[in-house]
Amino acid sequence: MLVWMAWTWETAAFFAFIAVALIVLTLLAVCRPETPRKGILGFPTTRGDRFFVTMIGSAFIFVLWMRLGGGALQYPLIASVFYGLAMFRFA
Repeated sequence: MLVWMAWTWETAAFFAFIAVALIVLTLLAVCRPETPRKGILGFPTTRGDRFFVTMIGSAFIFVLWMRLGGGALQYPLIASVFYGLAMFRFA
């Protein structure tokens, strides 16, 4: 099924996670509307905004990790999880 693009199961799992996260965020927006809140970023953000900033920041964490020598990917993954938790808590 994934042969036509030479994807690995990890790549497919990543995009499946993004799809599920967007569906959950959409359902939350419909069931529990949110007013934007102002946090450490200095401008009002919603759940979707914080999710987007988290994904961009996590990409930068991984790119920086690879640029500085790479190695085991669990370290930038842990850093990205903590970054995401911080974004949703304080931003």
